[in-house]
Amino acid sequence: MPKNDQTDGIDWSLTTWEGSRREQLRRWAALPLERIILAIEEMQEVSDQFRQTPQADALRATGSAQRAPPDGEGLRGVVQAPGDGTGESK
Repeated sequence: MPKNDQTDGIDWSLTTWEGSRREQLRRWAALPLERIILAIEEMQEVSDQFRQTPQADALRATGSAQRAPPDGEGLRGVVQAPGDGTGESK
């Protein structure tokens, strides 16, 4: 079997959730302080924008966020393809 040259440079330890998180932390730690402060300020601006959306106002008015039911029950009315595990065939 021929060797795939594209995969030789891949660090497979980064392809896990834990490896991905480590890489994110490593990259964040490598940023200069000015970039870190700028990023935090930008995240605050985005957070403020989300807080001002009509959906956020409605959630505050009801006092709780509605979550989708488990097992995809919140997807009623969505057309599913045959053989998708629902037991129905067309």
